[in-house]
Amino acid sequence: MRATTLLSTILGMKHTRVEAVALDETGVVADVAPTTSIPRCSGCFCRIGAVYDARPRSWRHLDLAGMRLVLRYRLRRVDCSRCGVRVELVPWAEPGSWFTRDFEEHTAYLAQTTDKTTVVNMMRVAWRTVGEIARRVVDRFRPGDALDGLRLIGVDELSYLRHHKYITVVIDHVSQRVVWARPGKDAATLGEFFKELGPERCKQLEAVTIDMSGAYIKAVTEASPQATLIFDRFHVQRLAQKAVDEVRRAEVRDSRGTEEAKVLKRTRYILLKNPWNLTNLEGEKLAELQRTNKRIYRAYMMKEGLAGILDSLDIDVARVKLREWIGWADRSRLEPFKKLARTVKDHFEGILAYIPLRLNNGRTEGTNGKIRTITRRSYGFHSASNLIALIFLCCSGISLLPVLKFVPTKRR
Repeated sequence: MRATTLLSTILGMKHTRVEAVALDETGVVADVAPTTSIPRCSGCFCRIGAVYDARPRSWRHLDLAGMRLVLRYRLRRVDCSRCGVRVELVPWAEPGSWFTRDFEEHTAYLAQTTDKTTVVNMMRVAWRTVGEIARRVVDRFRPGDALDGLRLIGVDELSYLRHHKYITVVIDHVSQRVVWARPGKDAATLGEFFKELGPERCKQLEAVTIDMSGAYIKAVTEASPQATLIFDRFHVQRLAQKAVDEVRRAEVRDSRGTEEAKVLKRTRYILLKNPWNLTNLEGEKLAELQRTNKRIYRAYMMKEGLAGILDSLDIDVARVKLREWIGWADRSRLEPFKKLARTVKDHFEGILAYIPLRLNNGRTEGTNGKIRTITRRSYGFHSASNLIALIFLCCSGISLLPVLKFVPTKRR
């Protein structure tokens, strides 16, 4: 079997013929060409007879027997009446890429499943190049327009670098996938999402789950006023937990140096846990706290009371109970809970909106946890663009497999 025929079989590329094979100091070099003689424009994919010029070009392919494999071709530029002068479309690579499709898909698969060092060492490319490859693979594999058909969405911000560098992430509650991400966390950033969504699709939104960010509230109410704003239940409960801990720390400071301060320091996580998760010993400590420190126990009961209201199934009952809770917090003589009561009062309807729909930012927070895992295994990112590319690669429903080529064999 000729070397060109053997390599053509190994590569398994459609509409591609191998014309020559050689070895140099870097590895294997294969001269290839499309099987069609008339080139196609890479912009409109039309057959164009007018060739403008031709220049040598090479593309990295998957290694062959541990050796670097490069495909080489004299790439033509065509004079297209629609697109102007554009490079021709080749069957083994995307326009503007220096890597074959097989190389890019295998690199993207590794980026989905393993860490930065492994990807860089196995594929012998820079980490910045992996981000560029991820963007092209996402564009190739994402089905249609991810913003079509959105009804229930969640919005949250995520920090990716120190000194307060953030990206805003939007997920679809129905498909549980990331549909949009951009650097920033202000109203203008989220406004870009609604601008891309367009007025007609903005009218189709039914509910948006967010935290109590004033910037996000402004962007949603301006672009989609008919959508129900739902303030994340767990964000509200986290504010209550923070208020409990502030009361506890204030009591520790006031009793510093006493035996009571040592006991109170060991109650932090007991006060934050759900009652049904307390061990027998923790339950006894909580009961003892009821007798020894009324202020902390009052704060604990207010935290649990707010959680109980959010567990309600009847929104009318919850509305009455939440108003009563606000009055209780105002009269509690605990400054952290008085502050929390003002916050709850300002966002009253958005907090209650959780009860009939039962939507929260749990999926968004879960996605953020996955994104943080991507950030850790990538040892951080110096630019938002590469992080966003990997977010879409790993969190938008794209499923990749390692590129394997099988040589057909005849049965005996």
